[in-house]
Amino acid sequence: MKINLAKSAGFCFGVKRAIDISFQTIGSRKNVYMLGDIVHNEEVARQMQESGLKKIKRLTRGENKTLLIRAHGVSLGLLNKARTLGYRIVDTTCPMVKEIHKTASDMQNSGYKIIVIGDKKHDEVRGIVGQLKKKAIVIDSPRGLLLEKIKKIKKAAIVVQSTQNIEKVMKIVALLKPRIRELKFFNTICKPTSIKQQEIKNMPRENDVMVIIGSKTSANTKRLFEISKTLNKRSFWVQKSKDLRPDWFKSAQSVGISAGASTPDRAIREIVECIKGLA
Repeated sequence: MKINLAKSAGFCFGVKRAIDISFQTIGSRKNVYMLGDIVHNEEVARQMQESGLKKIKRLTRGENKTLLIRAHGVSLGLLNKARTLGYRIVDTTCPMVKEIHKTASDMQNSGYKIIVIGDKKHDEVRGIVGQLKKKAIVIDSPRGLLLEKIKKIKKAAIVVQSTQNIEKVMKIVALLKPRIRELKFFNTICKPTSIKQQEIKNMPRENDVMVIIGSKTSANTKRLFEISKTLNKRSFWVQKSKDLRPDWFKSAQSVGISAGASTPDRAIREIVECIKGLA
């Protein structure tokens, strides 16, 4: 059984950068805090807490404390509150997400209504919306289009959550174009996501079985799995080697493996070795 690992499997630039900065900060300072997890991966989050990071649910007094800002970014309101409370800020927000923040803010300042295509409850989307002075419209699917709201808009600018599926995004854009007189579209899906999605559009057709590795909380892993599943019914989403089932690989000649942007190399290697043992 041949095993084909996607070239793009695992950490993207933004995630690796955020993790590196976080570990450097934890190693050089005391009292380092974070709201939530650095990325959507339980193993990475656990390693950080074991190294000394203190995970909190809300901000309190911040004197002599450092607050790490997650790779997904946060709202301006939260950032300003942290500074007011006395926290020292170390911002690990992905530079590509920062670009989305700037684009959305600039376009709103130029008089455009901001439309964000993305998962409404995702941290990155909340961070994008939280940069703006005026309320943005968030659309998560073609079915989520609120035509009553849309038809009142004369000019709008679209930005996109960095890990969205481009095909779904373009369906939404196609529905918006005839309804908004002046519409500017900024494809802010990041390059690593585009590369991963391009690979996952080919690999399921070239392999008997597909295994997608990543946390169940990871939006970009979920999208990789969804794309793979539509192309190859024998697609499976796992987090650890114990999730693998030998019957998945029955009579398979080849297995394709991809992994989300927040999946550590160690987890990928472990699963690859386990599949080799089943061959």
